[in-house]
Amino acid sequence: MNGAPRARYEATLQGLARRDRLRTLAPRAGRRDRLRTLAPRAGLDFSSNDYLGLAASRRLGEAVAAAIARGTPVGATGSRLLRGNAPEHEQLEADAAAFFGTERALFFGSGYIANFALLTALPQKGDLLVLDELAHASINEGARAGRAEFKLVAHNDVDAAEDAITRWRAEGGMGRVWIAIESLYSMDGDRAPLKSLVALADRHEAFLVVDEAHATGVWGPDGRGLAAALKGRDNIVALHTCGKALGASGALVTGPRTLCDYLINRCRPFIYATAPSPLMAVAVREALAMLSDEPMRRVQLQDRVAFAGRQLAERCGVKPSGSQIQPFAIGDVGRTMVVAAALQARGFDIRGIRPPTVPEGTSRLRISLTLNVDEAAISAMVDALVEVLAQT
Repeated sequence: MNGAPRARYEATLQGLARRDRLRTLAPRAGRRDRLRTLAPRAGLDFSSNDYLGLAASRRLGEAVAAAIARGTPVGATGSRLLRGNAPEHEQLEADAAAFFGTERALFFGSGYIANFALLTALPQKGDLLVLDELAHASINEGARAGRAEFKLVAHNDVDAAEDAITRWRAEGGMGRVWIAIESLYSMDGDRAPLKSLVALADRHEAFLVVDEAHATGVWGPDGRGLAAALKGRDNIVALHTCGKALGASGALVTGPRTLCDYLINRCRPFIYATAPSPLMAVAVREALAMLSDEPMRRVQLQDRVAFAGRQLAERCGVKPSGSQIQPFAIGDVGRTMVVAAALQARGFDIRGIRPPTVPEGTSRLRISLTLNVDEAAISAMVDALVEVLAQT
């Protein structure tokens, strides 16, 4: 078989390589260091989302080991609506609803799937979905695959969102309005103006979908997220990712019982997917308990965030984000990847982020702060960053 059927895919890959956008999961022989930035984990952790250091914690591991010992299966064996509904799933969802102060919680296999599921199932034909322009890729994909009309609006611009809704109504829009945001943005580390957005949703009888992926476990009382004060409202749906600060995997969709029951009955990614592993439900349940039992983890992380912010401001002139996600803007794609590779070579696992993940001209280092590094490691990282920047 000749290579013709593959030609368009090869051409796409070659085009990505010419623009310094080719991604690879492991180094390739003969390729330059810029392709090594997606190599498996190595060096001090300044790139993961394991903010509280739970992923390798003894307590989480012991909870899973104990579940295995008592016969909890590894696999769910089927959809939740068939034989895949395990007691561990139901226990987690009950605990999560109580923890986050909502009527109901549903456990999905990943945050990506949960966002996609929400936005393809809940907004209906004739509705309007308003998205922050910097919202997660999964939010955008759900919007594109769903039945509602959608519009992107300027980042954290409540007036722009209101203008979009007002224009849509003036043009004859009659359905329900949905507004989808992140509470803490994954590439900029900044917060959404939640109070203003809730007021906007109330004015227009809209639903607000809040992706708490990078806030869950870190911010809010007991790590309940930045939208914790909104618990119990009938127009709020929140997504809590389990694969970041909670150290496990999956995602919890929380909100009014009616909406969750609707997802059980009409959400195809829930109905037709094999359920998440019961062992992962055990791990997430234990992680939620740890948030309440071990508040010092959040305090220690916030201390590291403040320390890193001071170091970067004083030595690199960077404005602190105030969160565990600290972007370091470089702009040029090539230089960004060279700097990232140089830092990795010095033992600091920092990744370069480039388009299309971020807008053109905004390539950056994404410095992630976790309990997997201490202040000494942060100081050493800033030393290396200053040195590398002077050399590139």
